[in-house]
Amino acid sequence: MIGIICAMAIEVDGLKELMTDKTEEIHSKMTFTKGKIGGRELVAVECGVGKVNAAMCAQTMIDFYSPEVIINSGVAGATSEEVTLCDMVVGTEVVQHDMNTAALGAPIGEITFPDENRIYFPCDEKVAEKLYNICKTVEDSSAFMGRIASGDIFVSRRSKREILYIRFQALACEMEGAAIGHVCFRNDVPFCVFRTISDDLENNKGMDFKIFSVAASEKSIKVISEFIKNY
Repeated sequence: MIGIICAMAIEVDGLKELMTDKTEEIHSKMTFTKGKIGGRELVAVECGVGKVNAAMCAQTMIDFYSPEVIINSGVAGATSEEVTLCDMVVGTEVVQHDMNTAALGAPIGEITFPDENRIYFPCDEKVAEKLYNICKTVEDSSAFMGRIASGDIFVSRRSKREILYIRFQALACEMEGAAIGHVCFRNDVPFCVFRTISDDLENNKGMDFKIFSVAASEKSIKVISEFIKNY
């Protein structure tokens, strides 16, 4: 079974429209929809915005559905001048850019576990490559592979986004992916974060995000549905 976690209803609803044999279950006050696309089983859920919502959703999905892979799909803001509106970024690694214990001597982004310290969580290479190859077939978009940065803040100011690129070499920023990667990594579940750009360095205000997120989500749905059919 493939697990799909999205922050917003717009994309989950698009996937649900493509599903057959649908059933719904509620866990942790989130609605998990099981079904099939192209004969492949999947479970999709809207987790809500932010890292805690995303982490809670990922752990709940793992506990109740034991997915063989989890994909976090949605929209993101560009942090590199290379990436523009409706381009697609497939994560190679994810990082929590707002994790900061620098006062204690740790690098920004570093997370402490009982057995290790880690800044980056690696996406599954085979899954990332498959998503990337599908993205390259989408018209009117460019496809990229690289780091994606997550944090509990909507980063709208260009200067702040440029810092994320300089500090982490991140191509995009959003608010859920690295938390999902964190949970999947510690549970030994393969994962990947895939994002379509809804606002770039020139169009990075909240209103621009609202305007372009619909078009970006439509492209994400096409890629995810193709991935599910061919996984």
